[in-house]
Amino acid sequence: MKLHELQPSTGSRKNRKRVGRGPGGTDKTAGRGHKGQKARSGAGKGAYFEGGRSRLIARLPKRGFNNVGITFEIVKLSQLNDIEAGTVNRDVLEVLGLVRRRNRPVKLLAGGEITRAVTVHVDAASAAAIKAIEAAGGQVILSAATNTEDAQKAE
Repeated sequence: MKLHELQPSTGSRKNRKRVGRGPGGTDKTAGRGHKGQKARSGAGKGAYFEGGRSRLIARLPKRGFNNVGITFEIVKLSQLNDIEAGTVNRDVLEVLGLVRRRNRPVKLLAGGEITRAVTVHVDAASAAAIKAIEAAGGQVILSAATNTEDAQKAE
């Protein structure tokens, strides 16, 4: 016996019912009953449909806290070393591809080291980043729309 000669024993397997394919086999309505939504192809209302009333997930009470906070565009100190300009603002960062989304504020974080004096105009900055830039002889200028918490940490 060879692999291509293997087959199930006679009568152990049955051809599937080809529903909705004309009178061949099941005749007329093809096992779907008469008319209506369930008789059509692609029929059904979805797993969570409950006859028109509100879904269970909509009826249950909502609990917990959903933090809709500010998402910043992040710039790290190590990225500022490669910039030749003495003053770095959003426009410079956009040209260099460090900031992409215009609708997000820019935040400076202390990732890496800064080796030269740079004046940076950003919307927010971590205390460690401000300290590192000032130690290198530069300064960080926060915009007026900045969170006052960050400004207080810097002082």
